[in-house]
Amino acid sequence: MKPKVIAVAGPTASGKTKLAIELAEKINGEIISADSRLVYKGFDIAAAKPTTEERRGIPHHLIDIVEPEFDYSVADFYDDAKKVLYEIISRKKTPIVAGGTGLYFKVLLETYSLPRVEADTNLREELDAKEKADLLEELKVLDYPSYEKLKNQNKRRIVRALEVTKILGRPFSEVSVQKEPEFEVEWICPKMKSRQELYERINKRVDLMLEEGLIDETKTLLKKHGRIKNFVCTIGYKEILSYLDGERTLEEAVELLKQNTRRYAKRQLTWFRRNPALNITI
Repeated sequence: MKPKVIAVAGPTASGKTKLAIELAEKINGEIISADSRLVYKGFDIAAAKPTTEERRGIPHHLIDIVEPEFDYSVADFYDDAKKVLYEIISRKKTPIVAGGTGLYFKVLLETYSLPRVEADTNLREELDAKEKADLLEELKVLDYPSYEKLKNQNKRRIVRALEVTKILGRPFSEVSVQKEPEFEVEWICPKMKSRQELYERINKRVDLMLEEGLIDETKTLLKKHGRIKNFVCTIGYKEILSYLDGERTLEEAVELLKQNTRRYAKRQLTWFRRNPALNITI
């Protein structure tokens, strides 16, 4: 029999963290974070990282494991998460994978197998310097199936598809193979009545982030790390930086943060809706 894993997946501000912790308390579980920003040390308020008190003594894994200068990849997550997952099982406890980064779930718990191609730093910098629209046009020519799949995804995924295509001399879509799922997964998504309810929760969370010190956190990270990519490209920090740089008023920056977070949640819903086991209806 395949090992049993519980997956708590869904959009930001939907209540995944609280649900996963409550579940872990009931079934003697441990939580593996599936969030691409919680891995970074210091990304606390903007990433809605659960505090020590909120974790209620439940072990949480893959949180605060690297400095923001490190480009933590999907392959890194797969290797780390799989190791931790089997360690939890060896302790006769139940692994609960919880978060909102859809690709993390796909590589760890579903059928998608990432091509193992080492990053080419120079090529990646060259691609990063281009606009998203230009990258998509290039991908459209080199690998149309990947273009169709990624045209509404973030720039980072488009860059990776082009990087793999150029390094291997083969379309990314041809080297992204399917695999047999390794685990028996019970999929859970927090219940929400409507899209409007989710958006209202997002707006309230942003207001709470400001109260908890998002501006000071942004200043601290800027002083410590400078304008590194993982910092300036993270929702929460990039909007507050526009305020600190004098490009927007605080009110305008906060409204942009709410808008960008709602858009991100919409993209997450689109991703997770592809998994019928999550039964997302909003």
